[in-house]
Amino acid sequence: MENSGLIESFSEFQELKDIDRVTLMAILEDVFRNALKKKYGADDNFDIIVNPDKGDFQVFRNRVVVDDGEVEDDNYEISLTDARKIEADFEVGEEVSEEVKLEDIGRRAVLALRQYLNSKVTEHDNATLYKHFREVIGEIYTAEVHHIRPKVVILMDEEGNEIVLPKEKQIPSDFFRKGDTVKGVIEAVELKGSKPQIIMSRTSVQFLERLLEQEIPEIAEGLITVKKVVRIPGEKAKIAVDSYDERIDPVGACVGMKGSRIHGIVRELGNENIDVIHYTANTDLFVKRALAPAKVNKVVLDDAAKKANVYLDLEEVSRAIGRGGQNIKLAGMLTGFDIDVMRELNSEDDDVELSEFKDEIDEWVIDEFAKIGLDTAKSVLNLTVDELIKRTDLEEETIEDVLRILREEFED
Repeated sequence: MENSGLIESFSEFQELKDIDRVTLMAILEDVFRNALKKKYGADDNFDIIVNPDKGDFQVFRNRVVVDDGEVEDDNYEISLTDARKIEADFEVGEEVSEEVKLEDIGRRAVLALRQYLNSKVTEHDNATLYKHFREVIGEIYTAEVHHIRPKVVILMDEEGNEIVLPKEKQIPSDFFRKGDTVKGVIEAVELKGSKPQIIMSRTSVQFLERLLEQEIPEIAEGLITVKKVVRIPGEKAKIAVDSYDERIDPVGACVGMKGSRIHGIVRELGNENIDVIHYTANTDLFVKRALAPAKVNKVVLDDAAKKANVYLDLEEVSRAIGRGGQNIKLAGMLTGFDIDVMRELNSEDDDVELSEFKDEIDEWVIDEFAKIGLDTAKSVLNLTVDELIKRTDLEEETIEDVLRILREEFED
């Protein structure tokens, strides 16, 4: 094969792989030098001229002329007789530059050269891909569903790059079909051997942060600062925001008229309930705000132990705790305090602990009420049957039996 034919096939890589000319020339020279080392043992006395535009290349070996019979290393030295076959007026001590043809390297070496070029181009692609996605970690990225597996969804971007969305990085309500467009943040880029694996996440806190920046101009412009974001993916999130401009209501600006600004984010996150809270450096007030929608009467802080006891009226306890304890859990994550809810009873209040009814109500039923912060008779009686059905896993018949028993206690 002629040099021009080989380089022409190599040049196709520039179009297929979108490699710039300088990089391609560097890769080609490295490939040729690797072949020369294998053939001649060294490559430091070779000059390689690559011209991808013209579709050719030339390799020259430089050797010093020595007297006949005194050649010790035929890669670096050439006898006077052999030198004069190239050019008749060479003398001992002069340097001979002789062109090396591909046929001199050998057919097997040329095949190996092609394979080596493939590996070098792949190596270059992987390095470029790794660098690109490392620079966009934490940024929103959009790709199309290519393949769905039990534990991972394989996505493909417009450039044909494969991105993985593991099951644990998906919002519980997520449901994808092939061809769907999926939005998330690039969470990590890991090397699997020499190939980078790009990992997307929809459960990351950063995903919600980036969505806020996209949907709320005041955040993108720096007029509103997002102090902290915590979330239980697909269920509930709390966002603390602040503004250095007193004319701006940070909470109102984030929520928008009738929730118009936050609605798109809620929909993207599978109807995740989002509470937006006005941040304050006053820890007492911040804990109260973090427990919204519950109204807190008093907060007692232990800064050293990072604990907070909050006192509420009985009817506010279930709101503070939230469904499955989500509200109080997120409030603790947002404030950094371990929060305990304390009920405030009036002196005339004759409420009774549910545990006092163990003879009439099964203990597992009492435990179900306790999970949502209902551990006294009146805290249960203050709610309707429908509310209790929604908040617990109890059957309507069971709830009605409990209410009957509790009412009888207070009637007596």
